Amino acid sequence: MSNFSNRKIRVLVVDDSALIRNMLTEMLQQDPMIEVVGVAHDPFMARDKIKQLNPDVLTLDVEMPRMDGVTFLRNLMRLRPMPVVMVSTLTQKGSEITLDALELGAVDFVSKPTVDIAHTLGDYAEEIIAKIKVASNARVRELKPVSERHGADAVLPTIKPGHFKTTDQLIALGASTGGTEAIREVLEVMPADSPAMVITQHIPEAFSKPFAERMNRCSQMNVSEAGDGEQIVPGHAYIAPGDRHLLVVRDGARFRCRLSDGPPVNRHRPSVDVMFRSVAQNIGPNAIGVILTGMGADGAKGMQEMKETGSHTIAQDEKTSVVWGMPGVAVGLGCVDDVVPLGSVARKIHNALENG
Repeated sequence: MSNFSNRKIRVLVVDDSALIRNMLTEMLQQDPMIEVVGVAHDPFMARDKIKQLNPDVLTLDVEMPRMDGVTFLRNLMRLRPMPVVMVSTLTQKGSEITLDALELGAVDFVSKPTVDIAHTLGDYAEEIIAKIKVASNARVRELKPVSERHGADAVLPTIKPGHFKTTDQLIALGASTGGTEAIREVLEVMPADSPAMVITQHIPEAFSKPFAERMNRCSQMNVSEAGDGEQIVPGHAYIAPGDRHLLVVRDGARFRCRLSDGPPVNRHRPSVDVMFRSVAQNIGPNAIGVILTGMGADGAKGMQEMKETGSHTIAQDEKTSVVWGMPGVAVGLGCVDDVVPLGSVARKIHNALENG
């Protein structure tokens, strides 16, 4: 390994369970580009090992004795920011703690492996290996208060009536890795009278409702998990439930949410492409498409279809994305009208609505 780009990704595994530590180590070391340089059974040992081994990425158990993972992460991101992938139980409590961790700057999370997933161990190993590789190149986000993120515009001004038809206009937003906090930055400055918004974030089933509740607490819009057949109305944001596609369908003069158990698209359900495609087919020029940080390419082709039907399209720029995968592919397809920093996305949506 003559240079940094060719050397292995050095990983430290932190988990209080010896079984989990061994499982994660064996899975990660299947990949020739990853080396598990050490393990730790609690945050205190992890702290010493980080100083000693200087790992590139940390896998961190959410719930541990002596000091929980989130408390340790808060200290770590203050003193030595580095890419962290959380290992979480897919439960209500686990989801809340994991969302706390993402808020503090963790890059991503995976579910905690269990001994009864032997039949899907290959898929799990593939997922965690991919996320470790993405994390090793991710931009570790600095946590900033709302006032610093948006300057004087703590909330965008009320959108002038008459510039758009609120019953027709729709904002469609998609994101993946780093998206839970990117979506927050957009929602927390959108005014209460915004046109309706539909949101697809790659997220497990247990996480989508707590995520929607968090977003509702920080936004002047009414934010909720989308219900099948629910009417789409201004001032509301609808988040795709985990493990179900969210589509927008026309019902006479109205629009409704349609949930689908169809097969995964781009290996995701919910898929951003599925949502964008439905918006292109049913709304076209009265829609605004927004694609934020995320690994992979989900949403890029759907955004291209939105652009072809006359929608205004916006992508988060590379510098402010945790991972410039999805927005980068969309930009590469030439289907993005505006490429802007995350802190300018809401303003760009506002301007597009007023000028549309």
